[in-house]
Amino acid sequence: MIAAIKPRCLLLALSVLLLLSFWLSLALGPVSLPLLDSVLALLRVLGIPVVVPEQALLIVGQIRLPRSLLGVAVGAVLALAGVAMQGLFRNPLADPGLVGVSSGAALGAALAIVAGAMWGGIAPALEPYLLSLCAFAGGLGVTALVYRLGRRDGQTSVATMLLAGVAMTALAGAAIGLLTYLADDATLRSLTFWNMGSLNGASYARLWPLLLVLVLVACWLPRRATALNALLLGESEARHLGFSVEQLKRELVFCTALGVGAAVAAAGLIGFIGLLVPHLLRLLVGPDHRLLLPASALAGASLLLLADLLARLLMAPAELPIGIVTALLGAPFFLYLLVRERR
Repeated sequence: MIAAIKPRCLLLALSVLLLLSFWLSLALGPVSLPLLDSVLALLRVLGIPVVVPEQALLIVGQIRLPRSLLGVAVGAVLALAGVAMQGLFRNPLADPGLVGVSSGAALGAALAIVAGAMWGGIAPALEPYLLSLCAFAGGLGVTALVYRLGRRDGQTSVATMLLAGVAMTALAGAAIGLLTYLADDATLRSLTFWNMGSLNGASYARLWPLLLVLVLVACWLPRRATALNALLLGESEARHLGFSVEQLKRELVFCTALGVGAAVAAAGLIGFIGLLVPHLLRLLVGPDHRLLLPASALAGASLLLLADLLARLLMAPAELPIGIVTALLGAPFFLYLLVRERR
């Protein structure tokens, strides 16, 4: 560990960081608001009768509040999925994409974008939800296939599941490449921008399903924290301690597929959150999942909000894809951690 940190102090610091990040996300952007006006607008949206400029109320209530809440949900669920996968594979370098959920969701979204452009107008009522539904279904479908390939004689082989995930990721990447080749210019731009991830276009209709998934994952995974701690000792040791390892594997894979599939469906592909945040928190607080899970959720939400803030401000009034920002921030820092560990 980097340093010994008291659990309460860490959770308090991460909670304060999340509140500060959320506040800045509401106030700053191409049109920046005074910090006080952003707070007053938020209170007005929550039903508290305060005097606030109409412009601030419109910007916060209709644009930035759903975007900030979406950032919190996506960052938290990606970080929780990262903790689950690193616990399942007993490897701090594991990523939620190892079971194929990210590539499956990307393939589903690519199919929706390209097919929607080719056959546009067939079902206009479903058009606002088609991309999210296809991405979510693609993520769950590929993960279910990877899990099935990893099963044999009633047991789940983590190594086989890992290899199946790598193969399915490559296959999905090839299919996405084919769809990219077939796409026209406008569709290609939409496909490329979605694959880089963005919170742009956030709405309350897109937010509520992801918040529901976050609540389910955030309530279920901490209940399995003790089992995850036992799994770190090895599968046979966890069985001797009285835990159902096969059931735990199913739950971890399902929670990861549900959470990452919903996150990718809502915001596109955003890398490094599920890999970097649990790894860094594990260095700070150790491998105890009873603390690692809530700390990672808070840190993941804060990191994604700050990355989205940079994406909005660096090239304002234009906007960078958030996946580029997380990669530019996460990759060098992760390399630094790897070099530090070698030394």
